[in-house]
Amino acid sequence: MTDKKKQAELIREISGVNPLKCMKCGKCSATCPSYNEMDIKPHQFVSYVINEDIESLVKSRSLWKCLSCFACVQRCPRDVKPGKLIDAARQIVERQRGGDYLSPDEIPELLDPEIPQQLLVSAFRRYRR
Repeated sequence: MTDKKKQAELIREISGVNPLKCMKCGKCSATCPSYNEMDIKPHQFVSYVINEDIESLVKSRSLWKCLSCFACVQRCPRDVKPGKLIDAARQIVERQRGGDYLSPDEIPELLDPEIPQQLLVSAFRRYRR
């Protein structure tokens, strides 16, 4: 099994999502508050996972521009959950980098007026696991 295939499989496993159910309706992207900031839109993200092009996802701005609000998850008529795929890809990147968990004491150092507070709360919740 190739490394790309393993990464795509790991994203599917972590997210619990079947990207093959996506019908490319674009409702997830239409509801995304970060749409204009993303180079790979939520509905496109699903295609990248299907095509096992994980390297492009990891290099994209979209991976870190997603607010994890899960509006795309709520909007998807096929229960594909693109936000969960994005979250799973983030987790893989952090694991590869050897990232550590956030502690509450580290949060003030990370504050930046350009970062939405929702993203910080979401990251703290997610990476505390």
